[in-house]
Amino acid sequence: MAVPDIDPNYVEGRLADREVAWPRPVVVAVLGSTNADLLARAADGLPEGSVLVADEQTAGRGRMGRSWASAPGAGLWCSVLVRFGPDERGAIARLPLLAGVSVAGAVAGLGVPAVLKWPNDVIVEQRKRDARSGKLAGILAESDGAGAAVVGIGVNVSQAVDGLPVPDATSLALEGAEVGRADLLVDILTRLHGHLRDLRATGGAETMAEYRRLCITVGRDITASLPSGEVLVGRAIGIADDGRLGIHVSGKTVYVAAGDVIHATI
Repeated sequence: MAVPDIDPNYVEGRLADREVAWPRPVVVAVLGSTNADLLARAADGLPEGSVLVADEQTAGRGRMGRSWASAPGAGLWCSVLVRFGPDERGAIARLPLLAGVSVAGAVAGLGVPAVLKWPNDVIVEQRKRDARSGKLAGILAESDGAGAAVVGIGVNVSQAVDGLPVPDATSLALEGAEVGRADLLVDILTRLHGHLRDLRATGGAETMAEYRRLCITVGRDITASLPSGEVLVGRAIGIADDGRLGIHVSGKTVYVAAGDVIHATI
């Protein structure tokens, strides 16, 4: 399936129509990592809402140091710059959750009922016996420690089965959805803009309620591998307002801010 090129002028115009006053995105053919490049550019004073899109990434990154396959033209590979003031720095940890809700909402509008695996994997669960199920999108947020944060979003758009990066992945095309990458980008950015506004106005109450509704990790037995190397085995019991996952382990509840989670039954 052919995927149309992303026209930055088109994206800027569509965002303006939706009252999203973010700058025209920068679209490039190839670079290493949109996250790394945009975070480096943030030091030059780029405004919030700056977006960098690559048709192909040669060094795309996922969580826990994993690589993220970013084949030419096959998906939407982009990063968004968000700036947090001194009293907002604690909210940076929720940025990937906001992005996850934004992506899930955008693909739901295409008829693909995606859900979220904590903290921010966008998953399509098997809906019938012969349907695929698997990871549709991944998200990675990184910060410079001084209030600038970038959230990288990778969505599999047009891959056929033999073009998927891993066997347990899926794409919008495989789920029966057809969309231009520019329109998908516009919808994701519009939703992210709204969730950031909710974060600043209410602490993210509406967005976190939607995250909890979409999150399939809660209520499952899980194994969580933490950045420290510690491994927790227990039952996920809830999501705190700051985005941490509550895990009931050995008679007590432990809240973790980051980690790699495996569902016992997914």
